Amino acid sequence: MADFKTHMTVSSATGVVYAIAGSQAGMPLNCCLLSGILCSVSGMLPDLDSDSGRPLREATTLGAAVIPMLMVPRFQKLQLDHCWMVLSAALVYIFIRFFLAEIFRRYTVHRGMWHSLPAAAIVGMIAFLVMSGEDISTRMFQTMAVVLGFMSHLVLDEIWSVSFQKGSYRFKSSFGTAVKLWGKNRWANYATYTKMGVVAFLVYQDEGFMARFGFNDPNVPHTAQQLFNVIVEQSGNWMR
Repeated sequence: MADFKTHMTVSSATGVVYAIAGSQAGMPLNCCLLSGILCSVSGMLPDLDSDSGRPLREATTLGAAVIPMLMVPRFQKLQLDHCWMVLSAALVYIFIRFFLAEIFRRYTVHRGMWHSLPAAAIVGMIAFLVMSGEDISTRMFQTMAVVLGFMSHLVLDEIWSVSFQKGSYRFKSSFGTAVKLWGKNRWANYATYTKMGVVAFLVYQDEGFMARFGFNDPNVPHTAQQLFNVIVEQSGNWMR
């Protein structure tokens, strides 16, 4: 399988291309730069289940520092004062740095369901909740950067699972263990799809929650249908 350095190199190159494409499509420069970085670091996310511990250590340390900053717009929407923002950011840091890291260390196995398409969907939806700015196009662009970085890792693992020698090729035993919809462990499959359903529900209810507990911004879509329409419209603009 590809090593840590190779994964980071590929996801970083992918992030550069994604940032340039976004800039050409008219996305703000600061959004493109941040999205390129997000794509780069997301290339290590599938290896949170790695036995070596390095990706887990690097990702949780970086995530614990960056994610609270990305959540500042959400804290502002909830009308938290400065002290509550600092406290909330500290709690997010502690949860990611210690509790989340320990959960991955204890309850995941390498090339399990964390290396899968449902996991990529879960990561994307969590990223959407974290990227809580008011501009939906920027939010979606940054979310897709995270998904793209995650997927670059899975695809690279599958490429490394094919051995080319003397004009022929053979599939290694690891082939099909990264880009997959389900694994061999039935309970892991159930757990993964249950989590995906829960996170999807949180995304669906997000704007309703913010409208109830924060201030209501008329420029933000407040229904799933409105959100879907904006996504389709912006996707069409990016493809032009």
